[in-house]
Formats: sequence, C-alpha cells, structure tokens
Amino acid sequence: MDNKGIAPNNGKPSDLERIKRESNFLRGTIAEGLKDQLTGALSDDDNKLLKFHGSYQQDDRDLRDERRRQKLEPDYQFMVRVRTPGGVTAPEQWLVLDNLAQKYGDGTIKLTTRQCFQMHGILKWDLKKTFQEINGALLSTLAACGDVNRNVMCSPNPYQSEIHSEVYEWADKLDKYLAPRTKAYHEIWLDEEKVADSREADEDIEPMYGPVYLPRKFKIGIAVPPTNDVDIFSHDLGFIAILEEGQLKGFNVAVGGGMGMTHGNTNTYPQVARVIGFIPVNKIVEVAEKVITIQRDYGNRSDRKNARFKYTIDARGLDWFKDELNDRLGWELEEARPYHFDHNGDRYGWARSSNGKWHLNLFIQNGRIKDFKDYPLMTGLREIAKVHTGEFRLTPNQNLIIANVDSEKKQEINELVKKYGLTEGKHYSALRRNSMACVALPTCGLAMAESERYLPSLLDKIEVILDEAGLHDEEIVIRMSGCPNGCSRPGLAEIAFIGKAPGKYNMYLGGGFAGERLNKLYRENIGEEEILETLRPILFQYAKERHEGEHFGDFVIRAGYVEEVLSGLDFHKKKSPVTV
Repeated sequence: MDNKGIAPNNGKPSDLERIKRESNFLRGTIAEGLKDQLTGALSDDDNKLLKFHGSYQQDDRDLRDERRRQKLEPDYQFMVRVRTPGGVTAPEQWLVLDNLAQKYGDGTIKLTTRQCFQMHGILKWDLKKTFQEINGALLSTLAACGDVNRNVMCSPNPYQSEIHSEVYEWADKLDKYLAPRTKAYHEIWLDEEKVADSREADEDIEPMYGPVYLPRKFKIGIAVPPTNDVDIFSHDLGFIAILEEGQLKGFNVAVGGGMGMTHGNTNTYPQVARVIGFIPVNKIVEVAEKVITIQRDYGNRSDRKNARFKYTIDARGLDWFKDELNDRLGWELEEARPYHFDHNGDRYGWARSSNGKWHLNLFIQNGRIKDFKDYPLMTGLREIAKVHTGEFRLTPNQNLIIANVDSEKKQEINELVKKYGLTEGKHYSALRRNSMACVALPTCGLAMAESERYLPSLLDKIEVILDEAGLHDEEIVIRMSGCPNGCSRPGLAEIAFIGKAPGKYNMYLGGGFAGERLNKLYRENIGEEEILETLRPILFQYAKERHEGEHFGDFVIRAGYVEEVLSGLDFHKKKSPVTV
C-alpha cells in the first residue's frame, strides 16, 4: 500500500474535535441529560463525551427490530468499564462489583482484554448510583474509555512476586499520572461542588492533554519477559521489563502498535510496535508523557480512522519520531537491551512465587463471569472473595488469578474451587485455553457478527478436527472479533476471525505464538461450513509435517499458506506469485 496517502492533520477537524472543544473539559450537558425522564438515552454529543467518563451507551440489538415495530425507542442501556491498573483488585472491591452487577446490571461481569471490569445492561436512571458505589470502593471509571490514555496493563506474573510488585507499582503510577485532571467527573457523578467555568486556563486544567485531549485512544502496557501475556506489540506504547540477575534494571521502549482497522480501507491496518531503545526504571513516567504529547500535537484530528499513534509514526517515519522524542526529553534513549518472549498465553493452576505465596490461575472462557447451568462460576468466585485475604489479578487473556494466597488459606480456597466446579482450564483443549473473544452482539454497536456468544460453539467443532489429527494438546492461539476494531487483539493470533457480516468472517493465519508477528488474510467472508472445510486439511498437514517445536503460525508461513507479516505496512499486500 502507498502509506504516503496518510496525512495527519490534513483537513478540517472531525466533529468529535468540536464536541471535545465545546464540552468545557468533558462536562457537556451530561448532568442535564441524566435527569431527562423522557428517554433512556443521552444526546449524541453527550454520548460521545460519556466515553471519557468510562461508559458507552448501547442498546440490546436482539430486541432492536421488535421495538422498532412496536414504535418504541431502542432498549437503551449502558456499559460501565472500571479501570484497574494491572488488573489488580482487592476481594472487597470484587464483592462490590459483583453486587452492582446484580443490582443494576445484567447479572454478569466481563473481564476485558485490558485487565478492566465491564458491566452491561445498566439503565440511565441507575448510572450515577453505579458510579458512586464504584468510587466508594476506591475504584474509578474515569479514562477507561475515550481519547485519552486508558487502563495501563502489566503482566500479572504469579511467579516472581518482587518483580510483579515493582512493575505493578509503575503501572499504577503511570495510570494515575496520565489520567485527565478535569473536575467534570467529580461534579457530574460524585456531586462535588461545580468549579467555575475556566475555559481560558486550559494549561491549568489539563496540563498534558489540553482542551481537546488526544486524537484517539492511547494504550500502554508493561511486559515481563519471557511472558508476553500483555501482547506488548499491540500497544501504542509498550515497556518491556529488562531483568538482570533478578533485578529490574529498566525498560525497552516499543512504540506504534495497534490492532484496529476498517474493512475495505487499505489505509488502515493493524501494526506491531517497534522497539526504539532502553530507559532506566525511573524515566518511565517522563517518557510516557512525552510520547503522549507527540501524539497530541501530531496525531490526525481530521480522519479518526487514521488517528491512532501507529499512523502518526508510519506517516513520518520512526527516525522522525525518535528525534522528536529525544528533543522533548532533552536526552537520548540508550540502545535496546536483549530480551526474549516464549508465549503470550496464561499458565493455569497453582503456582508458588518467590515470596512463598500461592497463586491460582483460573480459566474464564471469554472473560464472562456469570452462573452458567451446572457451573456456578459467579457464585463460586463470590464465596472465594469473602474469605480471600490476598488479591485478584485480571489477566490480559480474560482469565483470573486468585493471587497472594497464604499457605493456610490455600486449602480453604481449593475446597471452594472444587465445590463450585471452578476450572483451572487443564481439561479443555489447548486451543480453547488459548482462545479469546470480544463482547460483540448483542450490546456492542460496532459488531458486524457474533463473537463471545459464537466462538465456544465453533471451538466445539474445531476440537473434533484437532482430536482426529492428534492435536488436542497442541497450543494454538485463536481469537475472534465481531468487527475490525480488534478488541480481542485478533491481528496477532495464529488463527483469527474478524466479523464481516452476520455469520460471516474474514479468516487470518500466521500470527506469532509469542505475539511478535501479525497474521494475514487467508479467506474472506466465509461462514462456519467453509471455516471448518478450510481448517481441516491445514490442521492435518500441520500434524503430519510440522517440525519439532514448530508453532502453527510458523508452519502456515513455511507451508506457503500466507506470507510473513512483520509490519502493518505489508498487511494488505497481495501474496507474491509463486516462481517455478
């Protein structure tokens, strides 16, 4: 593709830029809209501002047509996302969120791929009460969505307790430092006294973001090799912990990753972040701030489809970015230090860390916490939270670690795990253990096809093929997204399905097992029958012809099914003709 056609800030600002500028630092008329009893919705402008506060207005798309026939407005409801840096939550906080899901939501909790909590089905009349109770639990939804830096991720790392504690501390510092400073959140949701209109003092209110914030969302993660569970190369800004003799020496810095794209628009593509150098530990906040200000100043504010940080870098070049960053810092990054990633999935079951504490990693299919038939998952976790004295850690793969369990508590928690049939994931196929899906239908307004509700049944059918081929225990990363925005990070999966239309998906192959390489389109707009027909011979050939230790993503490239993609700039390139 000709990347020169992507020109940041080339044209009239998008309408969302107007909305942000006129909002008086994210206030808009949200407070007034919450009091409007004539509709369960907010105005379009306020709905866009609401994202900065951590909520999306949605409606139940399963009911949309029927309500339209009855001449009723859509079944409006709200998703609320709770920001939890590094996915760390106290048992008492877990119980509060569980209670809110029952009281105001749809009775379930979603663990997200960014280590956040989501609750769905909350009505407008209950939104403020929900926010206040979340705040009462010392949690927040501010900046969980919107054109700002979002929840800072870090590896849950149940093995090296001292390293996790140190890395988590930096993730938490980053998250707090990079949060918006506006008082709008506290005024609207927490009934704090309204601050006088200070539109002229932009730098005082938002010294980093300014009155229009960022051109698009911004994502930061911290990985701890050899585990790449945070999918560090999918982030706008990634920090790779460099450990030497068991000590955290600093971070390699990676920039310009992102998974989203738009079907049919070859100027959009997923991209992997590129490592640009090494920094000492205590420079992480300074570097993050300067990187964000570069995106603030140079990101595309005209075309939101080309507004992510990856396009800012790709349009000008990595050398330009490094020069700009060094200039703003007043010092230069050191040469990147060696590191190695083995995998990007979770390891299930009990593990003991270096401080003698125990950690139990539970498999939570697609991150959905609810009581299923014959599987009281939500009840079981509620009972564990009542007795647990450590913490919960949400993993980047939508699973859950019951962390920092004392030896004397381990047996009690293990008995609850057995009582409620909670699974460590070991009896599932390796494919299912490495699967991930976004929410999609019925609540996501962007979804083109099913994802969370469909992937488990598709896996049932793929597992039959795997068993026939003798691959039941072979680790293969598979992901599904209901649309090309890529919330389940499908661009890095060895097998990925991205929704194209109801029941139809684009199928991608060849991502790296450790999350270091993009996949490539293999089949377009196919349904279940063709998916299974397409995968069967490939999986059988893999079982028969793979090299020792060869991962599926590597095999399909070696076998010629797809070409290797190391940069998003090559994502849409047609396959080279075979020469004889």
